[in-house]
Amino acid sequence: MLGKKKLLIIAGAILIVGVGVLVYFRATTNTATDKDTATSVNVSAHNEPAESGEIKLIATGDWIAHDSVNTAARTTNGAYDYMAMIKDFVPVFKAADIRFCNDPILNGGQSLGISGYPKFNSPTEFVTAMGKLGCNLVNLASNHSFDFSQTNISNSVSAWQQTPGVLAFAGENQNQLQHDQIRLFSVKGVKFAFLAYTTYLNTDAPAQNSYGVNVFSHTFAQQQINEAKADGARFIIASMRWGSEYSNTLTTEEQQDAQWLADQGVKLVLGHGTHVLQPVQWLNGRDDQKTLVWYGLGDFLHSQIPADTVFNGIASMTISPKTLAVTSLGFLPIYMHYDWTSQQAAAQDLAARTDLHLYLLQDTTQSMINAQQLNTTVAAQKQRMDATLTSYNAKVPLLTLSQYYSQ
Repeated sequence: MLGKKKLLIIAGAILIVGVGVLVYFRATTNTATDKDTATSVNVSAHNEPAESGEIKLIATGDWIAHDSVNTAARTTNGAYDYMAMIKDFVPVFKAADIRFCNDPILNGGQSLGISGYPKFNSPTEFVTAMGKLGCNLVNLASNHSFDFSQTNISNSVSAWQQTPGVLAFAGENQNQLQHDQIRLFSVKGVKFAFLAYTTYLNTDAPAQNSYGVNVFSHTFAQQQINEAKADGARFIIASMRWGSEYSNTLTTEEQQDAQWLADQGVKLVLGHGTHVLQPVQWLNGRDDQKTLVWYGLGDFLHSQIPADTVFNGIASMTISPKTLAVTSLGFLPIYMHYDWTSQQAAAQDLAARTDLHLYLLQDTTQSMINAQQLNTTVAAQKQRMDATLTSYNAKVPLLTLSQYYSQ
């Protein structure tokens, strides 16, 4: 027979082992809310040490698979590879923690037919390229969301679900549950919520159901903002499809919606849909909180014609995990190049555009601009960007690549 002391030792050992097994089981079990009843979803929770440095966030404008973009990406075996046009920016993206990209077109895949302007459906490889470049926070809500069918939307969502490394994507949905869910993720100890809306739909692409795309309304946005706060989000980002296309002038609706979002506690608003750069503004929100608004991020990968769409950039900013303040604003200018002769341009032969490639503005030459039949200069475009970005008194310097890396 064992003595009383030995029995106590054995019982204690069994208790310690049991607790250890329980801790291990809980740590390795998926604790996410059941997807059939959830109203919020933690898309990604990075277990990075809190306050280990500022969070670097970048944001790009529209990725648009125009016909000439698809043609440039088409490989000899019938697949699509868009990386050759954008590969120079892989290290630029790697330098940031949060990398917002705007995907305003359907990515339904080849089985549904590839189509460019005016109604878009890209190969799913378009999403693959965005993931390879490093896009990890993605808006899908757009005036083009119902260019075709709900099947196209569902395929687009599936493509993003299969893309590794994504913190969150929002704006298009396969069902009502996804439409209502809040996307949450954590970086360096800060819990973020990501909301995405379009303020309008094209007249030739009206809503086919209540859930396919997130259409902005105060009621819907207020519900999601309240829920994000209840779920512990400390920093709310809202993506907004709004404004007048090809205009750097803010509409009354943009300004009113931005102030409303600021008043609800949204800390960062990323606007797009105008295809050209629009101003940056600080707004006073609830409890004197500062809200940063990028009204129009322009375009990124595309083959549009106006010079103001060709010269855009990457918004760059940092967020303090301690204070949640947005700091160190900057803008890295870029240039979307393609070759197009004067005869082809005069004939509006859009299919003739070749040699598509995205460059830093600092690497752009006048001969490249002339080969695109653009009546402008690098200096003129830098002046336009600077004047536009700062027209509401926000300090947003144009960055060189080295300045971007050291920000």
